[in-house]
Amino acid sequence: MHIAIAGNIGSGKTTLTGLLSKHYKWKAVYEEVEDNPYLNSFYEDMRRWSFNLQIFFLNSRFRQVIELQKKNKSVIQDRTIYEDAYIFAPNLHTMGLMTQRDFENYSSLFELINSFIKMPDLLIYLKADVSTLVTQIQKRGRDYENSIRLDYLNSLNDRYEAWVANYKGKLLTIDVNTIKFSDCPEDLGIVIEKIDSQINGLF
Repeated sequence: MHIAIAGNIGSGKTTLTGLLSKHYKWKAVYEEVEDNPYLNSFYEDMRRWSFNLQIFFLNSRFRQVIELQKKNKSVIQDRTIYEDAYIFAPNLHTMGLMTQRDFENYSSLFELINSFIKMPDLLIYLKADVSTLVTQIQKRGRDYENSIRLDYLNSLNDRYEAWVANYKGKLLTIDVNTIKFSDCPEDLGIVIEKIDSQINGLF
């Protein structure tokens, strides 16, 4: 079983990954944030470091997916490789923060990678308004995230909505504007009930 959690910056992916891993006793696979050598530089100068950052994430998540497929164990993954390719990289390109040459290079590499991987058994999308994202980003207090622009979060949200609307796999959407699973055990119970009903249909 491969469950993946998708959502914008600050939507609660890492928190939910940990909570679900504990509940289901499944291995949690996290996004490489603390060990990422480009994040600080990227938020200081997005245009200069966008391609480097996206290649780092692409490489990291491809390695994760290959390991997951090899081990054949039940896992919960914090963010997917598809978000890099269909949301973050094209968003940077559209905003003029990644050159056409770099974007074409990146897209070509992803197309090759995509031929070696399969979609998760269930994708959980954490839907959040920008105001919710900002509140949660401020709450976790990462210094390098202080300079994230609101228009950047807005444009990412638009791309997430478009991607989810056309997603072909099994999908569960959780509205984190109203379902506060990190603070309320009852809300976490609601999320788990929704997941149970989805994964029961996978067997």
